[in-house]
Amino acid sequence: MIYKETFKIGLKDVWSKNEVSNIAILEYLEDIAAYHSDSVGIGINTTKETHLNWLLLDWELEVLKRPTYGQILEIHTWSRGIEKFYAYRDFEVYDEKKNLCAIATSKWLLVDSQTEKIARVEQEMADRYKSETEKAVFKDRKIEKIREPKEYLSEMLYTTRRRDIDVIGHMHNLYYLYLAYEALPEEEYSKRPFNHIRIQYKNQIKLGDTVKCKYAKENGENIIVIKSENEKILHAIIKLN
Repeated sequence: MIYKETFKIGLKDVWSKNEVSNIAILEYLEDIAAYHSDSVGIGINTTKETHLNWLLLDWELEVLKRPTYGQILEIHTWSRGIEKFYAYRDFEVYDEKKNLCAIATSKWLLVDSQTEKIARVEQEMADRYKSETEKAVFKDRKIEKIREPKEYLSEMLYTTRRRDIDVIGHMHNLYYLYLAYEALPEEEYSKRPFNHIRIQYKNQIKLGDTVKCKYAKENGENIIVIKSENEKILHAIIKLN
C-alpha cells in the first residue's frame, strides 16, 4: 500500500537560494512514516495501549532536485518489507509538477515502550501495512553498515539539552544531523546542501549526555562519528557528500 501526504515548504524549511533543506526533507519523511503507522493503528496515539514504538535505525536520502519555499510537495511512502523485529520503508518526494525530487530508504526496529527491549513484529501487525515487496527506490543496493574511519581530523563535545529530546525521551533523530553539521570544518560546511546523506543510529542519546563528534574525510565523503565522551559507546555515524 502506497501512503501519500502533501507538505508545504515553510520558512524554517529552507536555506540558501530558498531551497528546501535536508533536515526539512527528513522531517517530512519522518512525519509521513508516523502518519502511515497511525493509519494502521500502530502510532504515537496508540502507544499507551500497544506499548510499542518504531525506533529508527538508518536513513539513506538522495536529493535529485530541490524545490523552493512555498511549493507543495507530494510524498509517497510504503512498507518495503517487515521481518521478525525490523521494518524497511521507502519514500519518494514529488514537486508540484510531479517531478521526482528525492528518494529515501530507512530501517526501523520495533521496541517495547515499557521495557525498552526489542519486540517481535507479529504477522497480524505486519499484514496491516500491506508491504510493497517489489518496489524499492534503491534497486541496486541495500542499506549496509558504515565502518568507522581509521583517522580523524577534528572533534567537538556537545551536551544534550531539553530542546533536543523527543516524545519518547531520547535525542530526536533529526538532531543527529544538526550535530554532524556543527562538527564539519567551515570549508566543508559551506558546500551545503549535500545531496546524499546516510545516518546510521547505534545507541540512543538522552538528556544531559555529553557526546563527542569526531570528523573525518575519506574518498571525498564527510564522515561524522558520534560517541560518548569516553568513546566507549557509539551513538551514530553520518556520511555527507
